[in-house]
Amino acid sequence: MQTYLVVRRSAWLSEQAQREADARSAEAARAFDNIACVYSYVLEECDRTLGSICIVEASSPEAVRRHAAAADLPVDEIVRVAATGVAA
Repeated sequence: MQTYLVVRRSAWLSEQAQREADARSAEAARAFDNIACVYSYVLEECDRTLGSICIVEASSPEAVRRHAAAADLPVDEIVRVAATGVAA
């Protein structure tokens, strides 16, 4: 499994819509054995919509896209994490 950042820009108009998306994501993830959602950050976009950056572990970018399609989630960008570090 690799770690990826999944970027979703201006995906939701309200906090309720974003929470519903989170629930769909969690439900869809249970159906896949090649993806695990690690953490999500909800973003307040300049236009006051909400987006997110999700940290996921997945077998491939295609697995991320399949999960997103199953959960009816947008995907603007998938970035593979090359390394992690700790700020001093």
